[in-house]
Amino acid sequence: MDRKKIVFIIPSLKAGGAERITAFLTENLNPKLFEAKLIVVGFKKDVVYDIQNIDISFLNKSRYFKAIPLLLQMIKSEKPNIVFGSSGHINSTLGIFSLLFSNIKFIVRETNIVSTVNDFPQEKNRFLFFLMKQSYPFLDAIICQSTDMKTDLIQKLNINSSKITVINNPIINEIKTRRPKTESDKIKFITVGRMSWIKGHLRLLKVLSQLQYDFLYTIIGSGLAKECLIVEDEINRLNLSKKVRLIPFTQNVLSELQQHDFFLQGSYVEGFPNALLESCSVGTPVITFEVAGGTKEIIQNGINGFMVKNEEELLSLLNNLDLIQNIKTEDVLSSVATKFDKKKILRQYEDLFLSVSK
Repeated sequence: MDRKKIVFIIPSLKAGGAERITAFLTENLNPKLFEAKLIVVGFKKDVVYDIQNIDISFLNKSRYFKAIPLLLQMIKSEKPNIVFGSSGHINSTLGIFSLLFSNIKFIVRETNIVSTVNDFPQEKNRFLFFLMKQSYPFLDAIICQSTDMKTDLIQKLNINSSKITVINNPIINEIKTRRPKTESDKIKFITVGRMSWIKGHLRLLKVLSQLQYDFLYTIIGSGLAKECLIVEDEINRLNLSKKVRLIPFTQNVLSELQQHDFFLQGSYVEGFPNALLESCSVGTPVITFEVAGGTKEIIQNGINGFMVKNEEELLSLLNNLDLIQNIKTEDVLSSVATKFDKKKILRQYEDLFLSVSK
């Protein structure tokens, strides 16, 4: 059987879930079945992932729309069987490109619960939503990270369900247990997520400020300067500056997760929470709000963490140390090890690519 040539397109290789999954797929597809190439709209200087074993081209464009003519040219010259996108503007463009290349299959990976994200003024992008409604029906296949995401696309964009496949994100790192905690240690909480209102940092800080015991809280994530300043101001307003540590970026996220007792997720919506999954993969249990998206496909209440409906319920849970500390590390690990195994999920992608390109 001839190998299928796949061109992956991504805005950048900065830290992010879509970037990490796309790099993982490009590097790990079965070379006997696929020839993979990665096109990055941005710059090599921004790369935070290992790309030594990837056939990669950088377009060196600061804005995606400036790269569209180059992308068209490269698709013509590369003559792939499949073009794959994993970013809103790129995905919409590929839907339009599909009208120009009848012999190429265009597949995208959706990253958001589109309608829910657009409910928030800080995240709303009416132009992108319009583009998606016009272009997504022309795509050959759409990969959703969660069942909620699939339902949302069917209902809000009127996408034929036969075009949509649900594939969860994999655990890319190796399964590791967290470091043992000594009795004298304070309770250590951690959150990993970009500084954005939709990630719910402010409501987590509000609840933590009301706890009746001492704790340390680490937030790993960067974002727009305005968003970062809002979080910093709230930390100071709540008199939490001595209890909260801010880390804009680190290559050692897994090590940080291992050293903490609980992962906190404050998001109002999550397409599929990669950092939450990583926390489970090192045995650190999760406490999160119950929101649309993939969170509830990972969390098993009382096994690898807890889901709460509101801030009052979160405060009550965090003050019940006997309950939340009863979770066993081995149960957290086993809850995700098989379901989100990277080899299993890689095969799901490969099966989809082969079926679409027949």
